[in-house]
Amino acid sequence: MLVAFMMVNFADKAILGLAADPIMKDFGLSATQYGAANSAFFLLFSIFGAVGGILADRVPPRWVLLGMILLWSVSQAPMALGAGVAMLFASRILLGAAEGPAFPIAQQTTLSWFPDHRRNLPSALITVGTTLGIVIAAPVLTWVVQQYGWRSAFGVVAVAGLLWAAVWAFVGKEGHHAVAADAIGTAAKPGPGTVGYRRILATRSWIGVTAAYASTYWMLALGLVWLPSYLHNGLGYSTTTSANLVAVIWAVNAVALLGQAGLTGWLLRRGVGSRWARARVGGITLLLAAVGCLALSGGQHGPVTVLLLVLGFGICGVMTSIAVTTVAELAPAERRGGSLGLMNAVATVAGLVGPILIGRLVDTQGLAGYRNAVVLSGVLLLLGGLATVTLVDPDRDRRRLAA
Repeated sequence: MLVAFMMVNFADKAILGLAADPIMKDFGLSATQYGAANSAFFLLFSIFGAVGGILADRVPPRWVLLGMILLWSVSQAPMALGAGVAMLFASRILLGAAEGPAFPIAQQTTLSWFPDHRRNLPSALITVGTTLGIVIAAPVLTWVVQQYGWRSAFGVVAVAGLLWAAVWAFVGKEGHHAVAADAIGTAAKPGPGTVGYRRILATRSWIGVTAAYASTYWMLALGLVWLPSYLHNGLGYSTTTSANLVAVIWAVNAVALLGQAGLTGWLLRRGVGSRWARARVGGITLLLAAVGCLALSGGQHGPVTVLLLVLGFGICGVMTSIAVTTVAELAPAERRGGSLGLMNAVATVAGLVGPILIGRLVDTQGLAGYRNAVVLSGVLLLLGGLATVTLVDPDRDRRRLAA
């Protein structure tokens, strides 16, 4: 159910990217204005991500998840029913606020069932839900847009959210920490010796994985908002081929996530420290993705370009799962939701800045704007990879927090 939850979450996010051209045409929006509409999604996303993560340390996440997805569906309805450009901005702001805590709370709920050395696969599966949402949404919603118009796509994701909520209301359960708190009718309360959030956020590991996650989230925003347009307008692929390539790239991301989970779990079970098993695996992956983006600056389409697209966009998502499991390893259980939410809040600022900045590049530089956006993305991935390799050592920082 939580994997399906994240699938709906990312199908919601993907609509504006998949329907970019018809929406811009119908509303007469420039690329900068359209980028602003996408950035509006992140206006409250980061703030509510932090608030929701802290709330999930005190309120059973089961009900928070249910309330969030009902708000998602409500926020999509106006666009499905014929609302104009002002409501486009308003609905994206509401959707962003409701979806802000989704990923950290889904991860917190999942990880509460598993000891640290078993968390890589369940964390990866939740993250795979984000990629499966795009893999399924890209061809399906593109077909819906072509056959029934872009407004119908908003209706489809709204109904999907309501269906999920109806099932979750009956089958949703808490992890063992939340069940224990709920059984006595009170939220878990920190004890007198609890480590404060400030100390957790000051660790080199939290700073390093947050920086790396921010570079990954920049790529996520670029992939959701501008990748279909880049493939179509920047590289010359047809709309259908662009949608299929988007699905392929996100499918590769899913495979990479599962491969990372298997490799990291194997290393941890053999006694390898998480500095290598998590941080170095994630950092090297980001560095390879950076090479792929920087090599894409030629701007020509063909087999080599497809391979570079897969390398640049298709593997960097493994850092999402690594960042989550690293913070979960580092933070005490009673501070885990807040630590994850605060990491998510900081990293997702990239989603606020990225779409509008890339839209500005496209407006002012034309096709060269797409190429420069990809080069900029490569530089950010390079910095994120270096931060992970040099700063992150969860074992070291966990010992310091416990001292």
